[in-house]
Amino acid sequence: MILHRKPVDRVEFLLSQCEGKRVLHLGCTNWPYTDGTLNDGSLLHSRIAERSDELFGVDTDDRGLEILRGRGVKNLYLGDLERLEDCELNETFDVIVAGEMIEHLNNPGLFLRGVKRFLGNNSTLIITTINAYSALRFLIYSLKGKGGSAEPVHPDHVAYYSFSTLKLLLERNGFEITNFYFYDIGPEHRPHNRAIWNLANDAAVKFFPQLSDGIIAVCTANEASAEPKPHGTECLV
Repeated sequence: MILHRKPVDRVEFLLSQCEGKRVLHLGCTNWPYTDGTLNDGSLLHSRIAERSDELFGVDTDDRGLEILRGRGVKNLYLGDLERLEDCELNETFDVIVAGEMIEHLNNPGLFLRGVKRFLGNNSTLIITTINAYSALRFLIYSLKGKGGSAEPVHPDHVAYYSFSTLKLLLERNGFEITNFYFYDIGPEHRPHNRAIWNLANDAAVKFFPQLSDGIIAVCTANEASAEPKPHGTECLV
């Protein structure tokens, strides 16, 4: 496994990984912001469609799927991400994108075991999620946390992950991380933050990139072992 220390742009990284590939995008509607992101051109599913060779989407949000279908988007399936064995889609893909969704799941192990049905011999699963050690969130929580009762947490998030916890979760469910990245605040969030928060974040990340906004794990299935085992780590600057 290679741990890349220099933060990347999350969206641009995902688009580069999907270039010319057959892609499955899990959580494709961006509920509850489907209409807004469609209108301003920032919906990730639409951007992946421009770069991929073929694109399929799965989401639990029936209303969001109908909105996408109404805009002419094809290959969309309704599916519970913790019960993917019940999804009517029966295909394998070069790349499976699970962007900003694992932190919403009650049982991520069920998701990781279920997603294997869509993996071919050379497929990759890409998971992006919030970094448990984000400098920005630590700063806001320190100054505005009201003694612990006011966390800067999305109301639908049930867990935050770090390098170690995400790696262990993946290994326990039969995956091996090939490349691990940090990503920093993107243009979808940066303009909405107070300037002082962005400035403090940028200063922290410049010296300590592991304090970036989020993390990315690029994985392959490793059925030979579903139990955790130690892995060497090479750091690239």
